[in-house]
Amino acid sequence: MAKHIDLNCDMGEGFGAWSMGQDEALLELVTSANIACGYHAGDPATMTRVVRLAVAKGVAVGAHPSLPDLQGFGRRTMAISPEEARGMTLYQMGALEAFARAAGGRLSHVKAHGALYNMAAKDRRLADAIASAVRDFDPSLILVGLSGSELIKAGRALGLTCASEVFADRGVEPDGSLTPRGQPGAMIEDEDLAVARVLRMVREGKVAGRDGVDVAIQADTVCIHGDQPKALAFARRLREALEQAGVEVRA
Repeated sequence: MAKHIDLNCDMGEGFGAWSMGQDEALLELVTSANIACGYHAGDPATMTRVVRLAVAKGVAVGAHPSLPDLQGFGRRTMAISPEEARGMTLYQMGALEAFARAAGGRLSHVKAHGALYNMAAKDRRLADAIASAVRDFDPSLILVGLSGSELIKAGRALGLTCASEVFADRGVEPDGSLTPRGQPGAMIEDEDLAVARVLRMVREGKVAGRDGVDVAIQADTVCIHGDQPKALAFARRLREALEQAGVEVRA
C-alpha cells in the first residue's frame, strides 16, 4: 500500500473573457497544479494569476503543454512529427517557467495535456521527443505520464524522475490506456465508485478495466479534472478519504 500520494489538477484553463474551473479553491486541496501554457487554454493574465496563487499556497507548479488547438481544447489528435512535439514542449515549458520565476517559484514537473498526452502514451517516438525536451530544459523536472505508458518508459530511459499517473474519473481499457472520451465508460460519474477506484489503485496497485478484468497500475499521482462541474466537492471528498485511509497527501 502506498504511504503517500500526490493530488494533481489541470488548471489555468480559462482564456480571455472565459473562465473555467475553481482554481483558487482547488489549490487549497491539491498538491500539484498543471497549468495551461497557452496552446489549448490559458493566456498571460491567467498564467500569472494561477502561478501566483499556487506559489503562495505552496502547491507544486507544473507546465501543461498541449497541441496547438484552442478551438478543440487540445483534445483533437493531430499528425505531428517528433521534432514538432519536442519544440511544442520546449516552447510551453519556457513560457510557464517565466511566470513561475516572476512569482518567486520554479517549475517542478511537466504533464502533457489531452491528445498529446494520449498520443505520447502509445507512440514511443513522440514519448522520446517529449522526454528529451524535459531533460534538455531541466533534468531535475518530474515527468508525469500515464501509468505503464511509453512516456514513462521514455522518461526513465533518459534518467528523468517520473510520476505514474492515474485518474479518478476516467475509465481504463484492458491495456491500461484511458477509454477514449465519447465511448461508454470513458467518464466515471459515480463519486462513490470513483473514490473506491482511487483507494484500490493506491492500496493494491489495481483497477478494473472496462471489460471488468483487473489491470496492474502504479499510482504516484492522481489527477482531478478541474474543468468538471463537481471538481471542488469531489477533490475535498477524495482527499478526506485518502487521509482517513492513512495515506499522506503530498506533492
